[in-house]
Amino acid sequence: MTLLTVAGLHVRSPEGRDLVSDVSFTLDAGERLGLIGESGSGKSMTALAIMGLTPPGMTVSGSVVFDAPGLDRSLDRRLDRIEVVGAGERRLTSLRGRATSTVFQEPLTALDPLMRVGRQVAEPLRRRRGLRGRALRTAVTAALEEVRLADPERIARAYPHEISGGQRQRVAIAMAIACDPALLIADEPTTALDVTVQADVLALLDGLVEERGMALLFISHDLAVVSRIAERVIVLKDGAAVESGSAGEVVNAPRHPYTRDLVGSARRLDGALDGALDGAIDWRTP
Repeated sequence: MTLLTVAGLHVRSPEGRDLVSDVSFTLDAGERLGLIGESGSGKSMTALAIMGLTPPGMTVSGSVVFDAPGLDRSLDRRLDRIEVVGAGERRLTSLRGRATSTVFQEPLTALDPLMRVGRQVAEPLRRRRGLRGRALRTAVTAALEEVRLADPERIARAYPHEISGGQRQRVAIAMAIACDPALLIADEPTTALDVTVQADVLALLDGLVEERGMALLFISHDLAVVSRIAERVIVLKDGAAVESGSAGEVVNAPRHPYTRDLVGSARRLDGALDGALDGAIDWRTP
């Protein structure tokens, strides 16, 4: 079943500059898609447009449709099929958390610095699942345990600045998946972490997406990372899609000069990249 359909998506800045130009793709339920490109290629702006979170002043056109049966019916109308572009905030609020949720690059800025971690994890559980009291506290502990945080009671009492970067990102993941979204958007979720912690967080995301059967839109500038976790890849340059295909096709037989440059740069920067990519592709091969 097609979960997300993006058709002719354009995002223009207040100054009239095209940040995303005619981007189109579909994402099936349970599928993993990677968006890759350098800084300024339009990856994150595409994700914000999908969530209906583009900054004020941006002009968004085209179509972004979620088709997710079982969404919140709080507006007393069918929300199985939602057009994001042009939708009001009330309708978009019904979408976020249940149909889709996002893990951002820097958890220290994504989390409220003045609110204890447990309270932040509790909010989506309270709002979307209606939990209160002991049931809510139990659900918060379970959510922190699911993202493999040791001593979840201590983490729940802490403020974001009192825990490590890797722990903060795990908290952000716990919040994002609390309402069992059909689609998880991970926007550069490991860029701010050191290499060892990156590997742990990637493994965690991989396992959670697999266990819950969620679709994943994974955004990164790192070709090795994307190829490890995504089945299909779209390459963006200057806001436009220049190449798409399976992870193996894009890595091993890039067609566009820009993609070839990305692959070549990755191989020069990391002599171990070949093994990492081969392992990812083999893992996806029946």
